[in-house]
Amino acid sequence: MMAILVLADAASSAQHFIDIFLWVYVLLIFVYVLTSWVRLPYSVWVRRISDFLRDVCEPYLRLFRRILPTFGPLDLSPVVGVLFLVILGRVANSLLGRLH
Repeated sequence: MMAILVLADAASSAQHFIDIFLWVYVLLIFVYVLTSWVRLPYSVWVRRISDFLRDVCEPYLRLFRRILPTFGPLDLSPVVGVLFLVILGRVANSLLGRLH
């Protein structure tokens, strides 16, 4: 009985961690897209933040840019990437929810 409770608690913690991680990553992608649309004034800190966002988001979005056809200047990789993260989160919640 104790092992089942420990397993359920671990599954709940993992589910919570995955939810938070995915939503923080979605937020980072959103901020990355917004900063790519706006020309920001030069500052060392702004540059560091934009470099961080690029280093974190670009490898993931590049996966979808390879698959998606080009639509001229329109880049749909953030939309598809966020949708994929939402679906991934729901699948993970479904799988971990079965352990409760």
